This record gives sequence, structure tokens and C-alpha cells, in this order.
Amino acid sequence: NRQVTFSKRRNGIMKKAKEISVLCDAQVSLVIFSSLGKMFEYCSPSTTLSKMLEKYQQNSGKKLWDAKHENLSAEIDRIK
Repeated sequence: NRQVTFSKRRNGIMKKAKEISVLCDAQVSLVIFSSLGKMFEYCSPSTTLSKMLEKYQQNSGKKLWDAKHENLSAEIDRIK
């Protein structure tokens, strides 16, 4: 059964993500979507998914958000 296989492998990769985060003091974010669209996620306790995506964008040079959304985000941060 694919759902059983997915569940076992998901649990295994989540365990590995937690292990590398703790044992190597690495920042890890993991997002998994099942074939039914259910989301599973893990993020190191020392960071947030938002911060990890920001780091990814800075280091890869790839734009994840368009300029309009970037400006709205900056405006929200400024207001806070």
C-alpha cells in the first residue's frame, strides 16, 4: 500500500532531519506533501520556515516572491 510506504518513509526522513539538526547544529527545514495534499513539516527549533526561505532566496539568488509581495512584506515589517 502506497500510503503505508509513504508514512514509513515520511517518519524516517523526519527523524533524519531532526537528527542532523541536533547532532550537527544545522538549520533544517523540511516540507512534505502527500499524494492527497496533506502537508507535513519540520523546522529546526533555532529558526523558522520563513527565515529559512529568506536565507534560501539570498543564497540561491532565486526570487521566491514577486516584487509586489516583497513590498507588502517590507511594509508590514515597517509598521510592526
